[in-house]
Amino acid sequence: MSGSIPSLSTDQIAAFVELAFQGSLRAAAEKLHITEQGLRNRLLSLEQRLHVQLYRKQRGVRRMMPLTPEGKLFLPHAKAFLDRARELGEMFLTERQPREVHVAASQYLIHHVLIDAVRRFHAAYPGIHVRLTTHNEDEVALTLLTDLQVAIGVAAPYEMLPELEYRPLFSMNWSLITPLRHPLLKIQRLSLKRLVEHPLIFFERGSTGRQHVMDAFHEQNLSPHIDMETTNTDIIIRMVEAGLGISIVPLLASGAVTRGRKIGVRGLGNQIRPIQSGILTRRGEQMDAASKAFLDFVHAEAPRLTN
Repeated sequence: MSGSIPSLSTDQIAAFVELAFQGSLRAAAEKLHITEQGLRNRLLSLEQRLHVQLYRKQRGVRRMMPLTPEGKLFLPHAKAFLDRARELGEMFLTERQPREVHVAASQYLIHHVLIDAVRRFHAAYPGIHVRLTTHNEDEVALTLLTDLQVAIGVAAPYEMLPELEYRPLFSMNWSLITPLRHPLLKIQRLSLKRLVEHPLIFFERGSTGRQHVMDAFHEQNLSPHIDMETTNTDIIIRMVEAGLGISIVPLLASGAVTRGRKIGVRGLGNQIRPIQSGILTRRGEQMDAASKAFLDFVHAEAPRLTN
C-alpha cells in the first residue's frame, strides 16, 4: 500500500499553489523567498511524481492563471493538502493562531447584512477572523477566480460562471422610492409605464441591479428617462431625499435600508424580477473548516438578518 503513494512534499505543493495565485514564476518565487530556478525544480519534481503537466511553460504574455486543465483540476486538492498539513503541524501547539476567512462581497450586502453577521460570528467563533473586502457584483466573481486567498463571495450575480457554485441566501423585491409627498405615491396601481415620464436615478452600468430594471422596462418596450447614475443604494437614497429624482431599488423585507429616511416607498410587485443574493465558492474546491463554519453560519442567520 505504501509503495503506491507518491512522495509529495509541502514545499512542492506550496510552489504550485503560489504559482497559481501569483500568475508567474518570478512573482511566486519572490513570495516564497526562493530563486526562480528553485521554484522550477520544485514544480518539475511535483509533475514527475504525478506524471502530468500542471502549468504552461511557454514564454510570452503572462497569464493570471497559467495552469493546464490538469493543473486547474489539481489546484483545490493542493490547497486542501496544505490546509491539512497546516492543521497537523498545529495539532500539539498550546496556543493556535486565529484562522482567517477572506470574504469578497458587494457594498450593499456588507452594509446591510454581513456586518451584523460577522459581529455575531466572531462572538460564536472567537478563534476565526473574517476579513471583508468590498467589490461590485461582477468583481466578486472575478476575484474568486483570480485571488485564491479569497474563500467566499457574497453577491447577487446577474449570470453565473460555470467555474463557481452558488448557494442562495435570500431574494429582494423592487420598490419605487421618491421624495416625500410625491404625486406617484398616490397612484393605486403603479406601473412601469407611469415611471418613464419622470427622471430616474439608476445604478451604474454593469451592475446586476441596473440590468434587472432595464430588462423589465425593455420587456414592455419602454425606455426609461435616466437622469443620474451612481454606484450604490445608499447614495441613491440620499439623492432622492435631496429631491434630485426618483429611483427603483431592491429593499430588504426588514425595512432596514430605508428606516428613518425622508423618502416615500411603494412596492412594485412582480413587475421586476426579484434580485437573488447568495454565496459563491469555487466549484469542486474543498473548503477549510473555518470557511465552512462561516458559510453555514451565514446560511442559518440570513432569515433573521433580512426579514
